[in-house]
Amino acid sequence: MSLLSALPSADAYRVCGAGARPSAYAVSELATASFAAVGQELSRLTAALNLSPKPPEISVDHRLASLWYGFSFKPEGWEMPGLWDAIAGDYLAADGWIRLHTNLPHHRAAALKVLQVKADRAQVSRAIRGWTIAALETAIVAEGGVAAAMRSRSEWLDHPQGRMVAREPLIGWQGPRNIRLRDRHQATAARPLAGLRVLDLTRILAGPVSTRTLAGFGAEVLRIDPPGWDEPGVIPDISLGKHCAYLNLKSPGGIATFKELLAHADVLVHGYRPGVLDALGLDKATRDKLAPNRVEVTLDAYGWQGPWSMRRGFDSLVQMSTGIAHRGMEWAGADKPTPLPVQALDHATGYLMAASVLSALAGAASGQAVMDARLSLARTAELLATLAKGDATGGDITGATATDYSDTSEPTGWGSGHRLKPALTVGTATMRWPLPASQLGTSSPVWPSLAT
Repeated sequence: MSLLSALPSADAYRVCGAGARPSAYAVSELATASFAAVGQELSRLTAALNLSPKPPEISVDHRLASLWYGFSFKPEGWEMPGLWDAIAGDYLAADGWIRLHTNLPHHRAAALKVLQVKADRAQVSRAIRGWTIAALETAIVAEGGVAAAMRSRSEWLDHPQGRMVAREPLIGWQGPRNIRLRDRHQATAARPLAGLRVLDLTRILAGPVSTRTLAGFGAEVLRIDPPGWDEPGVIPDISLGKHCAYLNLKSPGGIATFKELLAHADVLVHGYRPGVLDALGLDKATRDKLAPNRVEVTLDAYGWQGPWSMRRGFDSLVQMSTGIAHRGMEWAGADKPTPLPVQALDHATGYLMAASVLSALAGAASGQAVMDARLSLARTAELLATLAKGDATGGDITGATATDYSDTSEPTGWGSGHRLKPALTVGTATMRWPLPASQLGTSSPVWPSLAT
């Protein structure tokens, strides 16, 4: 079997549930298909490991898959922190719309420095009106910030980066090598990833979705963040099933500890731009030496080639750049950018990353050479643009109801609540997470299964 390169065909899995996220795009169809991709590759792996006499059947709940593209957790007696900084959002400039992403302090500082204003939304709005969107986007990026001018689909497809992304594969496989999978005696058809050690170096949002998915089928996930790092608006949602530790990779002790962790990892998932790991002393040759039998999957925002391949970005910005917000505005008859109802590029890329891990593991278990996988939010946007919307039966999916949540209370690091029911079943394997969501830095940077 070849490595995953596209979404599975509709006849490869069963679907129940109905409805759709209201959008100009096939968001719910993408959700179901991306879950099915995970299911397809997990089924292949289960059979390749001889955990099942034949590939198990795959079942996806269409409604629940759509809901998992939003927040999966409902607090009881407390509220989730806000998702956006007060300055973040869409602004009208001299010749169009631009979006600022200022959730991280250094990104916020960069935007304010370029605009030469204080952290006041009214001042920011007035200052932006004196700029063209192209000039402001360029200036903020040059200062180390992140911003995206709203482009139409045709403008994006004519852009040098848009042309380059359109030529990239959905999943770029590189560097074939033979690996030997470690024996995992804990693995069963019901928990096929039990004992699999996954080292998670990802942040908002696609990467954490991928590792949360792997944890759901039994993987031991250790997430590493810089000391003091936090993503308060999303961590209760995506730290589910993980051990979360702080580690300073810029210190000699921290990098030594990380190398020890990597040496015992089966999977490395990261979201670093090209060259960043090299600068930390973790270039590919070093990673190959430390963990020659690992599977590695990574992502970026705007693709791996072209003038923007090193540009930082987030789902909301990529939607602006690639024409999604512009098409949504036309579809809604609105006078301002209209993004997708959920951060679908992040979620779809995350599930495709998880499927890529499973695909590589299945290939290795079958004696095939495997490769490292590279994905991007911008390439996932191209996938979404090609998907056809299904029929409108079942009504709009705008939010979860009580019946969509598990009856079991989850005692997170912030308080209790309820998690959405799982959307994917592969034979006897159903997504479940024995570890509740935890705050960052609450675990030690060690593999729990190796601690004595």
